[in-house]
Amino acid sequence: MTEDRYGDLYRPAGSEPYPGREDARPPATAYPGREDARPPAGPYRRGASPPARPGLGRRTARFARRRVEALFGRNGPAFKQLSVAWAANVAGDTLVAVGLAGTLFFDVPTAEARGKVALYLALTLAPFAIVAPVLGALFSRFPGAYRGTLTVASVLRALTAIVMITAGLNTLWLFPLAFAMLVFSRLFGISKSALLPVALPEPTQLVSANALLARIGIYAGAVVLPLGALAAMLDPAVALVVAVLFFGLAAFTGLGLPDPREAVVDTGEPESVRRDYPVVKHPPPRVLRISRWATAGVRLLNGFLLALLAFEFRGAEAGALDFGALIAAGGAGYGLASFISPFLERRLSEEPMVVAALAVEAAAAFIAGQFFGLGAAAALAAAAGLAWGTAKFAFDGLLQSRVHADRRGSAFTRAETLFQLAWVIGAIIPVAVAIDAEIGLAAAGVFALGAQTLFVAALLAEREPSAGR
Repeated sequence: MTEDRYGDLYRPAGSEPYPGREDARPPATAYPGREDARPPAGPYRRGASPPARPGLGRRTARFARRRVEALFGRNGPAFKQLSVAWAANVAGDTLVAVGLAGTLFFDVPTAEARGKVALYLALTLAPFAIVAPVLGALFSRFPGAYRGTLTVASVLRALTAIVMITAGLNTLWLFPLAFAMLVFSRLFGISKSALLPVALPEPTQLVSANALLARIGIYAGAVVLPLGALAAMLDPAVALVVAVLFFGLAAFTGLGLPDPREAVVDTGEPESVRRDYPVVKHPPPRVLRISRWATAGVRLLNGFLLALLAFEFRGAEAGALDFGALIAAGGAGYGLASFISPFLERRLSEEPMVVAALAVEAAAAFIAGQFFGLGAAAALAAAAGLAWGTAKFAFDGLLQSRVHADRRGSAFTRAETLFQLAWVIGAIIPVAVAIDAEIGLAAAGVFALGAQTLFVAALLAEREPSAGR
């Protein structure tokens, strides 16, 4: 102890006491009774009150932020970029629909509304006959065009909305501008579908990833819908201004997406995918073609039922809340499909899921025809959304397993174009011809049953030769 006590007298100033020794003098905080003892380290000093707990609003915001980050970042950074761009695109779509709803539909008599909606639907048929082969060939020859097309489509949609605001919403220019808006929206959707496989860590996650993107789109639309309604109450142009901002966000986020050419070269396909599935480059297997037509039948019924219910309620002087209930029910059904489709995919093959979708639409149409009203119509809209979502996710999984990665872009282009054409054809029938709701629903049920029967028969005929071999 003496040596230790006097050792400090001969230690050079500024040097460490007992360097390297285990019995070096401990810091002053080890002597709580000394006057030169420092207060213990910690979040607050002794005797002070602990910090206040964050309020309910801050805790809720923090929880929501964590949930959103987990939702968007579930499948890696590339998928996060794509999902943000998709959410912004859907938000812009919702705001444009809210801003144009009064102009296109609600503010005119039923006869005039039929003429305008028929013109709008007819205009959507022409561009896809040109866009489909051009875009398919572009994607097949230049895989990197996925990202560029997605970004350019967002920029063009923002510019189109600006022209709408400038020209006014009560001019003849509104319909060609709305037509251009729809075309650019389809370009974005096709590019997203083609880009999705290379944005995933594993290509086998396509079914679940498509369902997740669908949920993200529904969430985005649900969040901006009340904001868009409030903006439209002030002025429909205000909703379009906010849509421009979302389209700009989609374009900016699209610039950060990975180059599909580099992704294909670096990652390729896992050996398990190539070994477990019959990968065919061209043409696609017959089962895939049959499933594509069956899925198009589901989409055709969706367009027919939506237009039929809309004009039935329009003729009955229904209010905007009734139309909103139909739209919300359809979205809820599609959202339910995004939850159950991955569950079904793990237990069923894709073809039975498409068969089930047709059966759901047939049953819903027959039941709604017997008990027609707002409740039955909302249930029918929900069933139609559920059927379309289930069939679409199932077809996406089938396409991903049967078509090689370098041809998925053109395959998605052909499929999405066919589905859009089917929706327009189905919607234009009740627009062009006034159909009683009960008769139309019965006809829809018969069509769904017929399509289901033909699809099952074609699948059985396709598998019999394979079983014989």
